[in-house]
Amino acid sequence: MTESYPLQHNNHQQIKAVFFDIDDTLFRKHNGFLPETARLAIQKLQDNGILVGIATGRTRCAFPEKINQMIEQQHIDTFVTMNGQYAVHQNNVIEKHPLQPHKVRKLVSFFDAHKIAYAFVASDKVCVSEITPRLKEALDPITTTYQVDKTFFEHNEVFQVLAFYADDQDELVAQAHILDDLKSVRWHENSVDIFDAEGSKARGIAAIARHLGFTLENVMAFGDGLNDIEMLKSVGIGVAMGNAHEELKKVADQVTSELEQDGIYQGLRNAGLIE
Repeated sequence: MTESYPLQHNNHQQIKAVFFDIDDTLFRKHNGFLPETARLAIQKLQDNGILVGIATGRTRCAFPEKINQMIEQQHIDTFVTMNGQYAVHQNNVIEKHPLQPHKVRKLVSFFDAHKIAYAFVASDKVCVSEITPRLKEALDPITTTYQVDKTFFEHNEVFQVLAFYADDQDELVAQAHILDDLKSVRWHENSVDIFDAEGSKARGIAAIARHLGFTLENVMAFGDGLNDIEMLKSVGIGVAMGNAHEELKKVADQVTSELEQDGIYQGLRNAGLIE
């Protein structure tokens, strides 16, 4: 059920940018559905002079084709990718936070010892340690253009590591302390994102906002997953999709309808940003 929370009447003056998560917010990952009303809402935002950005756990080279088509059609040029590790505006890298190689090496040693497959995520490619059924189940709906290269991190910047294990191994990983000074967020029953401890989509959006001369209070954001918690808590208006994780709904300023029920359009209209 859709819940509405009281919003400020001056949203149109307050909000200068709106950021959208991709998977299960703008785009339904399992069937490739992207509502036309979402694209229409983005057009209306742009017509009203509001910046539109993407804030995702994905790297730019792993965006779905339908999202790429919309980005081209709507001339979107602001991206916070890899859970805030990489922020780009008009093809300029505003801020980036690669993982320190010694931390990646520590992860790799542990995962190799316990036969856990993993992936290195860079700004322009994804490389995996090996191809396993568990890895394919989680990663293939995101991208299939990965290649096998266990030493990729030795000579390239890595912004995120994906580890492919189920939650019954969470305790094993915790006890090994390989995630000390790092952050781990589960995004699939068989996989977690691992990135900088201070990392979040909120940090990436804040970098963009500073660059453009406004603050997080001037930002509205839409999300559905656990990696959207900091983002929704930090921005001026945080909106959780109706299909969002219950923990995200708890921190949202507004809960809109589900993706298939025009949740993006409804959320923006409820906030008074579009007609």
